[in-house]
Amino acid sequence: MTSRTSEFSFYTKIYNSIFKRNSTFVATVFAGTFIFQASFDSAITRWYENHNKGKLWKDIKPAILARNGGGDEDADEDDDE
Repeated sequence: MTSRTSEFSFYTKIYNSIFKRNSTFVATVFAGTFIFQASFDSAITRWYENHNKGKLWKDIKPAILARNGGGDEDADEDDDE
């Protein structure tokens, strides 16, 4: 019987700390969404870069620059305009 009482006590504490006031609930949802978005973005970026290793610009840039004579800085400046 004590485990059931402690279970209700746990849910009561969650209700009183998060769900009882609308402002606290909304803040919790925003914080949870921000944390989820940051971790999801990081995980997807890591997966994408591992899946496409050797095909990304950061992987092939040194080979292309070496083939074209060591890097032409003027070509990069023209792309910015």
